Amino acid sequence: MELTAVNLAPTLKGFPAGFSEERLDEVRRLLDTRRTGFSLEAPFYTDDHLFNLDMQAIFGQNWVFACSVAEIPEPGDYVTLDYGPYSLIVLRTDDGGVNVLHNVCRHRGARVLTEDTGTTGNLVCGYHSWTYSPDGHLIHASAPGEMEFDKACYSLKRAHGKIAAGLVFLCLAEEPPADFDDTAAVFEPYVAPHELAKTKVAYQQNIIEEANWKLVMENNRECYHCDGHPELACALFPTWGLTDETIPPHLEDVWDRNQQAQAALEYRCRRYGLPYEVVEELDTRIAGIRISRESLDGQGESFSADGRRLSKKLLGDLPDFRLGRCSMHLQPNSWFHLLGDHVVTFTVLPINAHQTLVRTTWLVADDAVGGVDYDLETLTHTWKQTNLQDKNFVELCQQGATSPFYEQGPYMKSEYQVEAFINWYVTRMREHVG
Repeated sequence: MELTAVNLAPTLKGFPAGFSEERLDEVRRLLDTRRTGFSLEAPFYTDDHLFNLDMQAIFGQNWVFACSVAEIPEPGDYVTLDYGPYSLIVLRTDDGGVNVLHNVCRHRGARVLTEDTGTTGNLVCGYHSWTYSPDGHLIHASAPGEMEFDKACYSLKRAHGKIAAGLVFLCLAEEPPADFDDTAAVFEPYVAPHELAKTKVAYQQNIIEEANWKLVMENNRECYHCDGHPELACALFPTWGLTDETIPPHLEDVWDRNQQAQAALEYRCRRYGLPYEVVEELDTRIAGIRISRESLDGQGESFSADGRRLSKKLLGDLPDFRLGRCSMHLQPNSWFHLLGDHVVTFTVLPINAHQTLVRTTWLVADDAVGGVDYDLETLTHTWKQTNLQDKNFVELCQQGATSPFYEQGPYMKSEYQVEAFINWYVTRMREHVG
């Protein structure tokens, strides 16, 4: 039998399997010729090799949002995260910190923990019962008839973990980017008053979107498409991202109402000592961020049809429900809405070049009672619908990117944050490929 010829070009050391010098040169060319102010060329959304490079250069090197402390409130509580080729365990420790462990048994590579969430003491692999302590040390490996071996050499591999203002982050790099603490110092004064440690999970939704992770993030970074979100537009002003110079005539009345609501919100924030100013460093630092506190329409309290609160319980030590939303974007994979009555977190976890898991989690005060203080369907309705609409939008873009007639298109002025995200991405990739 004659074997089919295959490309036997050696894989470059330090790059994903299949990366030859020729392929790396092509990636460099695509990065160096990227048109500022335009979307990326199609391979960045469709190519499996480029996806593998994304996982190494972006998700393997930067701080990634994992979960909130409300998801792992007690020692021994854990979540597992799978993205690209990685599987991680995020485990709450006795001292209130987190251990982040690679979910790969040191015996034969089996997944140690197989549930999305749970509580555990020691970590026991279900294949051959190799048992690890919460910090990953191998403490038991039955080996009948075998000689003793050094268990200290077979601990679970660790990653970096960090908690900031009740948000949990992980980093797989041997030496994580050093500027994350500076970014955390920016967002902590905005997030801390909501006291995420005193919240609980009301609901969590996982959606698989048939699209590349970058299209998911691009869609989130603009409101040019927000006419397609009727439920969200009840509370979120559809003028987000616009200015006096770019407001279309049909939104002038909405713009005026937004400006008045924002002025009233800023007055309350100054009165209560809450930060509200826009901090926008999406592509000027490695741990890119945009954060602000922005007014909502109607009563200005929450994501409801009339802008009224969706839970009767205020979060933390907030003095007022009428605090709009604290909106935060973090590169590369998360965004957040923090309101007086609840918090919504969004985590983007790439699966492959054309599939992405979007995890949305609704948090309420830990003493809020479902059916009494909030109605779960009403609480989650706006973002459930918005997520389904966004899923449709990004899947249309993914379909278009696979067409031979796809061509890079220009970003509008209101899409400047999309340009910032892409510029951040291209910069990180250039740093990685040299």
